Amino acid sequence: MRTLVLNAGYEPLAIVSFKRALVLVMNDKATVIERIDGDPVWGIRGVYERPAVIVLTRYVRIPGSRRVPLTRRGVLRRDGHRCAYCAKGATTIDHVLPRSRGGADSWENLVACCLRCNNVKGDRTPQEMGWELRWVPQPPRGGQWTVRGTERADPTWEPYLSLAA
Repeated sequence: MRTLVLNAGYEPLAIVSFKRALVLVMNDKATVIERIDGDPVWGIRGVYERPAVIVLTRYVRIPGSRRVPLTRRGVLRRDGHRCAYCAKGATTIDHVLPRSRGGADSWENLVACCLRCNNVKGDRTPQEMGWELRWVPQPPRGGQWTVRGTERADPTWEPYLSLAA
């Protein structure tokens, strides 16, 4: 049971356990805006519904430099597990400008790639191969990237996550 936590401005902040969400609600630090139907939680002060989405009562300042870390899994997820050269299923990542030629490990230089295209391309650039990228690689954006755990999002979270996209 997981709960989406929204800032006072309704931007997604985090995903916490429903127990942590209940503690925030019981201490009047958050308000429940979406509930999960089912068994309520009985406490000393009363009966509480299991929260699906809560909003904080006070605004929490988020550092502006909240960047998404560069990982192999992140590159594959950003590109939808599709090869940037042939659009087939991708299992590896490729440096557009090879590392041996000064290519950096960055969101702009890494793309998802199928094993076949990766082996054929080798240590060359797409221009040398006569290939074109199907999309321009860039850093991911949106609430689903800044809040971990939204890959397996609850359907009740969708309206709140789409606001941040």
